Amino acid sequence: MTTTLPRPALVGVETPASLLRDLAATRPRDVALRVKNRGIWREISWAGYWDNVEIFAHALIASGIVTGDRIAIHSENRPEWVYTDVGSIAARAVCIGLYPTNPSVEVEYLLFDSGARILVVEDQEQADKVLEIPADRLPALETIVYLEHRGVGVYDDPRLISWDELMQRGRDHRAAAGDAVERRMAEATSDDLAYLVYTSGTTGPPKGSMLTVRNLDFAGKVLRSDDGIVSPPPGPQDLLVSYLPLCHIYEKLFSVVFSIWVGAQIHFGESIDTLVADMRDVSPTVVQGVPRIWERIHAAILVRLGSASRIKKANAVVWLRAAKRIGATLAANHGKHTPLSRVLLWLGDIFLFRSLKERVGLRRCRYAVTAAAPIAPEILQWFMGIGVPIHEAYGMTENAGIATRNAPGRITLGTVGEAYPGTEVVLAEGTNEIITRHGGNFVGYWGQPEATAAALDADGWLHTGDVGEWVDGTHIRIIDRIKDIIITSGGKNISPSEIENSLKTSPLVKEAIVIGDGRKYLTALIGIDFEIVSEWAQRKRLAHTTYRDLSEKPEVVALIQKVVDDTNAKFSRVEQIKRFSLLTKELDHEDGELTATQKVKRSIIDDKFGDLIEAMYT
Repeated sequence: MTTTLPRPALVGVETPASLLRDLAATRPRDVALRVKNRGIWREISWAGYWDNVEIFAHALIASGIVTGDRIAIHSENRPEWVYTDVGSIAARAVCIGLYPTNPSVEVEYLLFDSGARILVVEDQEQADKVLEIPADRLPALETIVYLEHRGVGVYDDPRLISWDELMQRGRDHRAAAGDAVERRMAEATSDDLAYLVYTSGTTGPPKGSMLTVRNLDFAGKVLRSDDGIVSPPPGPQDLLVSYLPLCHIYEKLFSVVFSIWVGAQIHFGESIDTLVADMRDVSPTVVQGVPRIWERIHAAILVRLGSASRIKKANAVVWLRAAKRIGATLAANHGKHTPLSRVLLWLGDIFLFRSLKERVGLRRCRYAVTAAAPIAPEILQWFMGIGVPIHEAYGMTENAGIATRNAPGRITLGTVGEAYPGTEVVLAEGTNEIITRHGGNFVGYWGQPEATAAALDADGWLHTGDVGEWVDGTHIRIIDRIKDIIITSGGKNISPSEIENSLKTSPLVKEAIVIGDGRKYLTALIGIDFEIVSEWAQRKRLAHTTYRDLSEKPEVVALIQKVVDDTNAKFSRVEQIKRFSLLTKELDHEDGELTATQKVKRSIIDDKFGDLIEAMYT
């Protein structure tokens, strides 16, 4: 690919696009992106990154895109996603991401609600989702750009155009009007909309959160500050793997904002299914994850050790006991080692921990973060015990993902940490709702002034909808979402997420939904982890076929009863689960039971599994 070094910059506000242009000028040959295809990693320099972004922005201008127009992308993580993302900002357009798992009905809602004029789709699967929608129901959509030709090239919809054709349009426009993108960037303001990021929609249709250039600038400066997330501060030496959905603000913070603001290198693996292999290849220094990812890594390691030889098992027992002691020491000392814990960690690294971390790609990790949903402290302590410096953080789309974090050396397990520098985070009087105020707070919901007014008050405070409490006057512990708190018939307020997370510390449990609002006692619907429980069943010579068949086995029910008993031992009598039922199917986004971010839609669960729930109360 021929790359063009940036022309002299015109004056304008700092945006991801302008920062990328500057990186291309100062570090043109350094690697910015790496993408794996058929087992081979291909490198893209900062100059190459900017070249693609600039060409895409030219293509938008050539296509008649003006300031504020919406550009959507429906794809897995790959370089073309960030070209679209940053290129849209360069053209002063607004980028919208769709989850790869969004079914056609959700695709229609998101495209219609946003009024997107151009949609970039990855392949035939994503193209089919939009093409099955009658064109007159998406009046704003003019162009559908496909990245992969297979199966799509034979379609005759006039809106279809290949990525190569679009980029050639951009090259032609750049040749004819070379400084058009620079002029557009120079006109940018801090109030320009950069993203529409749609909420998960657990209680209703998703809402488009409007994030501006100012919001991204604030987030970028917080993440790269000396007192941000990593100590020493992040920089070009850091390596990351992009695998969480890029339409979510969490992954955008790392793969776009963090990467460009500090000049870190981003890696795109082949798929989510090859994540562990890709992590091993890269051995990233900064790792972003959600609780389910950390739970899966934890479960996979324990299951693998369970099938090891007798000698390896004996070695693992010794050093996992040591890891438990190390984790307890770190938890008690806010993440700081004692001389004894350092020695134990050093020895444990020699005999076990290093090999465990190498197997899952965490050997060089100097900072790991978990966010987007609550996680059990036991999981964090386990990772800390084997030498993975993991930290829980908290934020949401509406505050650009910036609220609190457990900073290195100031960790309090069971909390989401302290406020970032330059932010205000308080608990509302009377309700203890967490509210935030800072430069990252969004400007509102797209086309929904009433919802905006409910979330963002006149003084600039964002009402998060989460209930919290102070720990030691500095750290915040999240109780639960206001709407999810259970009030039993006896008037007891109970946080279901805390109980659910405790259940999910077991590798046998994939999903847990605690029920009890208005009831005399708590019950739970539990979904097994089919892969892990199936392996257990094979070792026990327990024949089975489907997920339903396995979950209905009395031996499996008895196995999960032990997990429930262990969890009940941690809670008061009123918070204990009196009865449970195993789900006979895996919860699925396409069936409407989960959001695109894998959050449970409790109202749908109540409807779909109402008979199962009622049976636990009769």
